[in-house]
Amino acid sequence: MAVLGALSVVPMTGYALREQIRDTLGHFWSESFGQIYPTLAELERQELVERQSPEDSRSTPYSITEAGLARLRDLLSEPPQTPKPRSGLMLRLFFGAQLEPGAGRRLVADARSQAEGQLAEMASARAELSKDSRLAPNAAYILLTISAGEHAARATIAWADEALAELARLETATP
Repeated sequence: MAVLGALSVVPMTGYALREQIRDTLGHFWSESFGQIYPTLAELERQELVERQSPEDSRSTPYSITEAGLARLRDLLSEPPQTPKPRSGLMLRLFFGAQLEPGAGRRLVADARSQAEGQLAEMASARAELSKDSRLAPNAAYILLTISAGEHAARATIAWADEALAELARLETATP
């Protein structure tokens, strides 16, 4: 779905597709980069994408076909599967009494710092979106995902501030 979706926005090479998934979709979707070219080959075999000129698959842009658009629409209409969460941070905090003093605070401070970085990335994504006229038809929808990333990052920052205060209280209360 990610490959077809990205190609529905603009044709691109496999390398550009990999970069686009990492840089643009990366705040809410991850893709194994080792699967990009095999996925493109399979989608091409199924006639869901096509190379714009068939000489060199690494430097030739792929575009989505009408059948690919139909398949993408089918995939997008399916209910999303919600994976069970896995958070190394939460696992460590759950067993935080076993950590050395200050380790929980460092973990939470790192999470806060990462969330601040995500906010900066979202601001950059907003700026880039306004510069690329090819994205104009998709801009409102892309902005919804950027907004979700901003809200998630702000929520993490608020939680981290609360957690840091509680961890400081726990550390001063524990002999």
